[in-house]
Amino acid sequence: MISAFLLVVVLVVGLLHLYLWTRLVRDTTRPGRWRRIGTVLIIALAVLAPATVAATRALPLDSQRLLAWPGYLWLSVMFLAFTVLLVLEIPRLALRPWVRRRKAVVAAEPEPAVVDSPPGVADPSRRLLLARSAAIVAGLTAVGATAVGTRTAMGPPTVVRRQITLRKLPRRMDGFRIAVVSDIHLGPLLGRGHTQRIVDTINRLDADLVTVVGDLVDGSVAELGSAARPLSGLRSRRGSFFVTGNHEYFSGYQEWIPEIESYGLSVLRNERVEIDGLDLAGVNDVTGAQYGDGPDFGLALADRDPAKPVVLMAHQPIQVLDAQHHGVDLQLSGHTHGGQIFPFSYLVRLQQPVIAGYARFGDTQLYVTRGAGFWGPPVRVGAPPDITLIELRSA
Repeated sequence: MISAFLLVVVLVVGLLHLYLWTRLVRDTTRPGRWRRIGTVLIIALAVLAPATVAATRALPLDSQRLLAWPGYLWLSVMFLAFTVLLVLEIPRLALRPWVRRRKAVVAAEPEPAVVDSPPGVADPSRRLLLARSAAIVAGLTAVGATAVGTRTAMGPPTVVRRQITLRKLPRRMDGFRIAVVSDIHLGPLLGRGHTQRIVDTINRLDADLVTVVGDLVDGSVAELGSAARPLSGLRSRRGSFFVTGNHEYFSGYQEWIPEIESYGLSVLRNERVEIDGLDLAGVNDVTGAQYGDGPDFGLALADRDPAKPVVLMAHQPIQVLDAQHHGVDLQLSGHTHGGQIFPFSYLVRLQQPVIAGYARFGDTQLYVTRGAGFWGPPVRVGAPPDITLIELRSA
């Protein structure tokens, strides 16, 4: 599975770099030294990108850091430059007549005559000007957006406040507050300080309940246990709870589950607990099915009192399609990162029904947080990190 994933990465990255070489090197230079230098640089960057992805799966955490910053930042610049250049293909086509409108000078007596050259002959100077202009726009946009996006991704998560009405919620629980955080993604670029900042933010919210909806780590307990330990400082009136995300399975979920429980969080594995007048349930991530540990809605929700509202923790929004068939009132999810880098959100929509925020599926309500960390490039464009405080209201 991993080798197939890397093969796809190499193929896609190779095609993207071929396009970038065409637009940024071949079209903007004449044959000679600068074109050779540009070609070597593009080849080196094309190797760096998949090497970085492979390193995050094969090398120890300390070694990953050597490639993570340059490799992942280039992935962001690469994707954004490709996106801008793709958009600029439209004006390039529109300006093609201008590029081909070349004047030819024909010798004559007593003065040379200026006539139009045959149609279809491009003016090299105009073609070069257009190509270089597009390259400059794409380069500046990609580098600038990556710089701003890095500051956003590495900065503190914003706090989003949302009221959600549950028809079955007892009036005595009106105003019950749930802190929702997901996709913390501790790894080569995010460590203990990141965890502590998230814990401090949640504790200031004075929530009744804390839910951590998967994808805490990208590495083993030995590598990241100390980075995750500040979670033991989470404070809430009715406890803190966790469900697995897909990255827990990539990182060794058998070790991480007892480790997370040692921090004082209750890991809900296809099970539920009663909290005052509602049921809080949690199901494993869908990726767990590949490890013999998949989601089981029947087990998590069996024999419950249908008069009580049930809030479900499920890492991926797509799980709402099962949740609505089991009478779930509210599902809390993450996974999408809000798209992380625009316009990735359009690609995420091919896999998930909701990218971020609130939606309704029949009688089941869904809320998706954008997550507090990042995966891959330390960049967020159009999708800032967040922690959500949901206030439940009775009907």
